Amino acid sequence: MESVRFHVKSWLPARSIVLECLLSRGEVDPSGEIMVLDRFCPWKLHLFELEEELKIDPLTKYVLYQDVRSQSWRVQAVGVAPDRFESRKALPWRGMRDDELSAETGIPGCVFVHMSGFIGGNKTYEGALEMARAALKC
Repeated sequence: MESVRFHVKSWLPARSIVLECLLSRGEVDPSGEIMVLDRFCPWKLHLFELEEELKIDPLTKYVLYQDVRSQSWRVQAVGVAPDRFESRKALPWRGMRDDELSAETGIPGCVFVHMSGFIGGNKTYEGALEMARAALKC
């Protein structure tokens, strides 16, 4: 019963959220490789399915979303496949944190980049977006 509830309340509505965000990604960045979720949802499998169905090119490299607990923003590198840990384009500043990360990137408010480069954080949306844009250029 819990599985049915999850699919009805979260999984199915997430597809339309991801679709809307995927279609508007060009408004976020002209590259089309950065997508912003206007609210967090289970997005990974939907993104892969929708990119394939819609023949999206170029593929999404980064997904930005707000961490509701800390109110900061996350930059998550999209995996090469839904069940793989390897990223399409990992964040380049692996293992860096706080002031060191902000100094290295030239972007204020940086919080961290995971050792594997699959996720990073910034205190603001603008900072997270700048991190994703800078990572695309690396």
